[in-house]
Amino acid sequence: MWEQHTSNGHTIFHADALDILRDRIATESVDLIFIDPPYNIGKQFSNFSDKWKSDADYAEWAYKLLDECLRILKPNGTLYVMTSTQAMPYFDIYLRDQIVIQSRIIWHYDSSGVQATKHFGSMYEPILYCVKDKTNYVFNSDDIKVEAKTGAKRKLIDYRKSIPSLYNSQKVPGNVWYFPRVRYLMAEYEDHPAQKPESLLERIILASTNKDDLVLDPFAGTFTTAAVAKRLGRNSISVESQEEYVKIGLRRVLGWQEYRGEPLFLPKKNNIKKNKDGQKITESRDSTSL
Repeated sequence: MWEQHTSNGHTIFHADALDILRDRIATESVDLIFIDPPYNIGKQFSNFSDKWKSDADYAEWAYKLLDECLRILKPNGTLYVMTSTQAMPYFDIYLRDQIVIQSRIIWHYDSSGVQATKHFGSMYEPILYCVKDKTNYVFNSDDIKVEAKTGAKRKLIDYRKSIPSLYNSQKVPGNVWYFPRVRYLMAEYEDHPAQKPESLLERIILASTNKDDLVLDPFAGTFTTAAVAKRLGRNSISVESQEEYVKIGLRRVLGWQEYRGEPLFLPKKNNIKKNKDGQKITESRDSTSL
């Protein structure tokens, strides 16, 4: 069984991702797919446990998803794939003979504390950036430029040019991206164990789509992909199997204020502060419906 909710170019499916990809999405109909599936590392996502019996079982499941993503992607479409560092070799080897891997991106983030004491802790997640046709795809380089420190800060002169001049102050990002992870007190925070930051999805969507293009996320989670797509004037399809997270999408993307009689609120957060005497003061930030 599955449910579908649609409003103003944005569709949410409460269903299994593979079922929807197979049965509800037309061949070569999607401009951009961002796939951030369970990582097979044992996290609990509401009623779903992110753990397969073996790496081989996980890979077999993932390959079925990737096959469907390749089918529904437009000839000039773009695919971004995330998974764990342990599983990415399986994805990379499987995809490289079926699609063009343009870049292997590292999303690097900060650590909130000591993560490991007997090995080097994980501080990044890998992303494959793929296109179907290396001669025909969307890449809006001007929309994603970042500061080039050589030109913007160091003011160095490039003497290789016929007329020596300053280095450019902006550049297209390389393949190592730094974006902070979503923290509890950030405005975009939702109650989910693997939320991706809006800044990460903004770069992806700006780079690889144009206005009114269709963006698909088969593991919506906190619906960051769809929320950013909506803000940037794109259309979206989101799939999420867990009802707890579907309610986030109904509020965040479709603007629902209630679901089956239940009010839909932002997470309620407590800010812990101290007064001048060092005593803790708890300030509750009330939830507000959207």
